[in-house]
Amino acid sequence: MQYQSTRDKNLKASSAQAILNGLAPDGGLYTMSSFDEVKFDYTTVLNMDTMSMSTKILSKLLPDFSEAEMAKLVHDGYTGKFETDHLTPTVPVGEDFILELFRGPTSAFKDVALSMLPRLMTASKEKLGVDDEIMILTATSGDTGKAALEGFKGVDGVSIGVLFPDGGVSDIQRKQMVTTTGDNVQVWAVRGNFDDCQTGVKHAFADEKFAEKLLDEYRIALSSANSINWGRLLPQVVYYISSYAELVAAGKIEAGCPIDVCVPTGNFGNILAAWYAKQIGVPIERLLCASNDNRVLTDFINTGTYDISDREFILTSSPSMDILVSSNLERLLYLLSGDDKLIADLMKQLSENGEYEVPGDMLEKLHELFWAGFCDDEGAKTAIGKVWKDDHYLCDTHTAVAWDVAQQYKQANPEHNAVVVLSTASPY
Repeated sequence: MQYQSTRDKNLKASSAQAILNGLAPDGGLYTMSSFDEVKFDYTTVLNMDTMSMSTKILSKLLPDFSEAEMAKLVHDGYTGKFETDHLTPTVPVGEDFILELFRGPTSAFKDVALSMLPRLMTASKEKLGVDDEIMILTATSGDTGKAALEGFKGVDGVSIGVLFPDGGVSDIQRKQMVTTTGDNVQVWAVRGNFDDCQTGVKHAFADEKFAEKLLDEYRIALSSANSINWGRLLPQVVYYISSYAELVAAGKIEAGCPIDVCVPTGNFGNILAAWYAKQIGVPIERLLCASNDNRVLTDFINTGTYDISDREFILTSSPSMDILVSSNLERLLYLLSGDDKLIADLMKQLSENGEYEVPGDMLEKLHELFWAGFCDDEGAKTAIGKVWKDDHYLCDTHTAVAWDVAQQYKQANPEHNAVVVLSTASPY
């Protein structure tokens, strides 16, 4: 199976090459052309432990790696790093369920994917016979940076540089990043917001002369640890399947019964992974996109117009969601349309004019799949207090945004399925 750029389907790469490249040469994102080759009977993994499930699913989605090879990578990536071998437990809270993704070494959901990406990257280097050093260049709104630094520190043949918005991450997140030890790590504070950091990274990847100079003079090739990297995004698919399996095992739902999932969303990678899980066969019905005050995704899903031209960038109490340019949305739009020329044109409009509008048929598809809402800081504060008072469960601010939006959805849709809310960061 070959992956291709969202902006030019003729630019193809194997799964190993896509992991090493990070971004396609034209600035597009690597993705599969369809899900026909990766659909499978999800019931065959429902009784597996999390490690075995990860092995089965990731070797299916990354066909350059055999199940035996993937089993070793999964073992090396996860063993001893998480509070439980289950990695991401699902717990009942009130009449809903919370998928706890913060049980890893840096207490945020990015640990799940960024415990695997360094292994996938070094294995891809070996498989492709690449001797050059890989320089990971990544932007963060808080979670990715600290998890990436933790995952890549001390990894042979790979170095990492992280850009974060100065004053735009929590103090704990900043300290986690700037105190990371290791000869192969660098951290830079940027005067600006996350979108400035991310734009800088994308410009570096798109600069062919810079890439040639790095490779010719220093034998260094650039790659990314953001969810724009195919190998960063795919491990996130597993915990949606794991959560579904846990609900079935606990007797909360019957196998085949659909669920709805609510995801606090900034760069659109985590909710895109849920959509991938749905596409490969897991009975996820509605995807609830939860935004904070930076509600560009909520407005887009509801209207079909993506507009950041006059939108204020708001610093909130859920800083990992303080994003206006949601990169992974490009993958979804490509797979819904199958039209690389359309996607290239939309992304050009966004870059030049700060906005674009999708065709009416694409908006209809979005409305069939997604429901979107937002929650401001005051609403998140209220949600934290209410969940603690009613259920004695403590949410962090990002989880509270998703919890509030899930309640909005349930009120608007009384015939909803069981709702799984993603908890993306520790309340502590």
